[in-house]
Amino acid sequence: MPESVWVAQSDPRVRPLLADLAREYSARYHRVLTDVHFELREYPAERFAAPDGGLLLLVADGHAVAGGAFQHYEGETAELKRIWTHRAHRGRGHARRVVAELEAEAGRRGYSRIHLTTGPNQPEARGLYLATGYTPHFDVDVVPTTRLPFSKALPAPVAAG
Repeated sequence: MPESVWVAQSDPRVRPLLADLAREYSARYHRVLTDVHFELREYPAERFAAPDGGLLLLVADGHAVAGGAFQHYEGETAELKRIWTHRAHRGRGHARRVVAELEAEAGRRGYSRIHLTTGPNQPEARGLYLATGYTPHFDVDVVPTTRLPFSKALPAPVAAG
């Protein structure tokens, strides 16, 4: 079972995640993303750092096999970003685990809700969020052509003691 590791965006193990996302987005949306750091430019590293954010990797044999991040969205709402599983490791529940661990950490950091969007050409992501209790803010019976927003209320933190 891969180990969960919270890392800075500058960690070299994050690079494959970003490179693979660039390839996936290029193929699925027919656009050329030659810079594997396109996501770094869009969201500065501090957005995914404590106290307002975090970046999680699932690591096996020193390599990232899955990962994702959260950042502050608005008020007490965090936004999940860059949920990813390496193609050789898909179908093993890693994405569900990443989402669950991101939600748990966001809750510990004081967030009460999660917001996220995914693209219309990412049916696996859409299925993941529907299966993990996210509320779709679009008509699920219509073939999507635009970004698909979801939200989810996080459970209230349990008081220690």
